[in-house]
Amino acid sequence: MKNTMMFGMGVLLLSSCSMMGMGAGSKDSTMTKDGAAMKDNAMADSSMAVKTPVVNQNTASYVLNRQPAATNIAPMGNVAVTMNGDTVMTTTKLTGMAPETYYVAHYHNQGTVPSTDPCASNGPAILPSMMVGLSDKGGNVILMGSVAKSAIMKATYYNVHTAKNAAGEPADPGVACSAVKM
Repeated sequence: MKNTMMFGMGVLLLSSCSMMGMGAGSKDSTMTKDGAAMKDNAMADSSMAVKTPVVNQNTASYVLNRQPAATNIAPMGNVAVTMNGDTVMTTTKLTGMAPETYYVAHYHNQGTVPSTDPCASNGPAILPSMMVGLSDKGGNVILMGSVAKSAIMKATYYNVHTAKNAAGEPADPGVACSAVKM
C-alpha cells in the first residue's frame, strides 16, 4: 500500500480537475472484423497519437502521453483496463515521476472544449474512478482500482495529475493522459 491505493478514497474536491483536463492523448484501438487489434508505433509524447493495442475483448492497454503540466518530470507509462462482468479493473504504471509524491488518476467524460483530442476537451472527472498513489524514491508509481462498468462507460480519456495531498486533490491539469474507449 506504500505505492498503491485503491478506489474509494471518497468524494473530494475534484471538480477543479474537470476544469484542468487538457493536453494530448492516445487514440483508441482500431479493430479488424475478426476482433484482432491493429497497433501503431507508440511514443509517450503528446506530439504523436497512439492507437491502443488490445490484448483480448476484455482487456485493453493505453499508452499515457506527457501533458504540458509535466514541466519537471518525464512521465512514461501505460494503463491496463480489464472488464470482468460489471466491474472494470484499472492498473496504471508510470516511471519518470517526481520521487515520493502523491498522484491521482481518474477517467473523464468528454468535455465541451472543441478538440479532436479528448484529453484537451476539459471534461469532468468521473469521481468514483479515482485512484491515489505515492511514487517511490525512484519516481515510479502504480495506481490500481476497480469501479462499476456503468460509471465509466461514457469515459473518453484517463488523466493522471500530481496530487496536493494523500486525499488526491489535483494540483495541476494533468501530467499524463490517454484517450480511452470503453
